[in-house]
Amino acid sequence: MKNLASAANIAIAPSPRVRVYISHEDPSSLVRLTAILQAAGYEVEQARSMETLPELAQRCPFELVLLGIKKRNAAAATEACRRARKLSPASGIVLISIGDLDHASGDRIADGLEAGADDYITAPVESREFLARIRAVLRRMHLSGSPRQIVRLGDLEMDIERRHVRQNGSPLHLTRTEFDLLAMMMQKPGTAFTHVQLLRSVWGPDYGSELEYLRAYIRLLRRKIDVDSVRPSYIRTVPGVGYCFQNPFDL
Repeated sequence: MKNLASAANIAIAPSPRVRVYISHEDPSSLVRLTAILQAAGYEVEQARSMETLPELAQRCPFELVLLGIKKRNAAAATEACRRARKLSPASGIVLISIGDLDHASGDRIADGLEAGADDYITAPVESREFLARIRAVLRRMHLSGSPRQIVRLGDLEMDIERRHVRQNGSPLHLTRTEFDLLAMMMQKPGTAFTHVQLLRSVWGPDYGSELEYLRAYIRLLRRKIDVDSVRPSYIRTVPGVGYCFQNPFDL
């Protein structure tokens, strides 16, 4: 990862008890990222190999996992992401593209998100933005539950407090971010949300220009809740604005 500023310039620190596991094939990047995270108050466990993740998860619970992903190890990183999500469903997972994946495609980002990642950071990125993205993931992990609220639209039923979604009575598996994005739109059906509104409300105030990132999540949601994601019925694209959730049974 390029253009990461000196760790000494970082002033904002989270709780020092937040544990971070980082796997990165590039030794210099591993050292640099570790220094930045430690200077910001994180407790970091580093490894050169993603294969050590299961053993580490059993030995030392973690709040956040950072996985470096390159073109030649993309499949292994995606599988490691799935294993990390299965081992620790409540942990945050961030994929970091490096080297030949500096300009990750929308499909590659979608693969990572579908595997359970909460964020996908593409290099180069400044250290302040890097830490802001980390904090945004941690904030989403620790958001307190809302008052009990059930939203029913079409064949979808969402329990906001318990974070459950059912479709035609069957449980629908959504990642944390997919749930937050869907909840925001389902609670205000018919409202046209701008790209910036969705990014900043779901991911945090440090987001706003990651349009391909938002589009990747919309594609994932459409695959899960629409019978035909090519012609989506629930999540409608509003040209020049963003997206709108609609009840297809009302049309």
